Amino acid sequence: MSTLSSLHPQGLWQHFETMCSIPHPSKHEQAMIDWVMGLAAEHQLEHFQDKVGNVIIKKPATTGMEDRQGVILQAHLDMVPQANNDTQHDFTKDPIRPYIDGEWVTAEGTTLGADNGIGGASILAILTSNEIAHGPIEALFTIDEEAGMTGAFGLQAGVLEGKLLINTDSEQEGEVYMGCAGGGDTNVSFPLEQQTTNAEQLAIELSVKGLKGGHSGCDIDTGRANANKLLVRLLAALQQQGIAPVICQIQGGSLRNAIPREASCTLVFNAAKQAELEQVIEQQRSEFIDEFGLVETGLSISNEQVETPEKSLSSNLSQQLIASLNACTNGVVSMSQTVTGVVETSLNLGVISQTESTIDAKILVRSLIDSSRLQVEASLTSLFSLTNAEVSHTGAYPGWKPEADSVMKSVVQQSYQELFGKCPNVMVIHAGLECGLFKSAYPEWDMASFGPTIKFPHSPDEKVEIAAVEKYWQLLLSVLNNIPAKD
Repeated sequence: MSTLSSLHPQGLWQHFETMCSIPHPSKHEQAMIDWVMGLAAEHQLEHFQDKVGNVIIKKPATTGMEDRQGVILQAHLDMVPQANNDTQHDFTKDPIRPYIDGEWVTAEGTTLGADNGIGGASILAILTSNEIAHGPIEALFTIDEEAGMTGAFGLQAGVLEGKLLINTDSEQEGEVYMGCAGGGDTNVSFPLEQQTTNAEQLAIELSVKGLKGGHSGCDIDTGRANANKLLVRLLAALQQQGIAPVICQIQGGSLRNAIPREASCTLVFNAAKQAELEQVIEQQRSEFIDEFGLVETGLSISNEQVETPEKSLSSNLSQQLIASLNACTNGVVSMSQTVTGVVETSLNLGVISQTESTIDAKILVRSLIDSSRLQVEASLTSLFSLTNAEVSHTGAYPGWKPEADSVMKSVVQQSYQELFGKCPNVMVIHAGLECGLFKSAYPEWDMASFGPTIKFPHSPDEKVEIAAVEKYWQLLLSVLNNIPAKD
């Protein structure tokens, strides 16, 4: 099996291969921080961490380019930890196992971390090279982007000097992003109410598995199913048929920004209704395949009889959960009226979990327009206020409005045209790039975001196209070479 260091550009792939060997899921980036800081020290580059933990490295201009405007190269250090159900992997300790699969690089059973590892590796390749021409460079490596954008939220004014920024966290070669969606978390918490289970009731474990999952922004309009929504829909169908299932335990999804791939629950019901229950499950399985089968080719529904638990949720709480989560909107809410083909507002019922005292749901709402996000949040509050749930909205971050007279846009378009003989597509992405938050501390920054083609980020199917990495690298170097002189 070929190693990644056999690929070109060699320096980028060597750094990425090392990154894969260093555990760095969100909120566990310290080992990665130590390695990056060590590289900077080894190459005698000014480096430090800001108050929130972001790593900043500065590299002077190469000879003859001292008059160029300063550029900030930016990537985040963390990755999304997702593994297949049959893969045993501790993301805080175990290395990612990347391999070359034809024209792509992917990982064995887990997310690869190309999001945003390829961008980070490209920045390190520039910082550690003596052969690349560039003006003054500041590298900004942010922390915790995937789980809360802690680094971007905490970035302080006055730390960085440049006015032009290249964000490397985009995932389609040939597209340049000049705007992005904002977002916020809606947290729903149902107080746990339990009752003693009737020993004569039957219990089953009902599971939805085999879905593709993916990024809750970039993939929200691809027709992928949400395992949480399918499970609750199935429970609602049982309820509508008079089977009156009562939930004992329920869980689904693991990250609010990933479309859930699996969800399951243990439920009890009247033994006399077993035949009807199995008939409804089979009918729902058929409907799900009819609706999603062309996209969700691995979709499976299983129900296995298990030992009847001593406790279940109260009948009232069970009904409230099923009704409210079934009524909860999911997916695309509206398309942009100003940018053709771009999702304007969406939401993802990302996580359902159960503790000793609560049943919790986490929903990520995204929108290009803050007022639209706020309206969706208000509708969720209205919905869950009909139950006994507590609702809070946290972690809101703004979108990034495109600039009509952007210098960065012009430079990237010019560079792409020179290299590949055509203009790139200028896009607005339905995902939360850190650029929107950077504007709070640095409103004068002129920004652009581009990167290689990465398929299925935030899922174990994640893969990055080798040829697209090569083109991304060429574009990055060309942009640095074409940065204009200071005024």
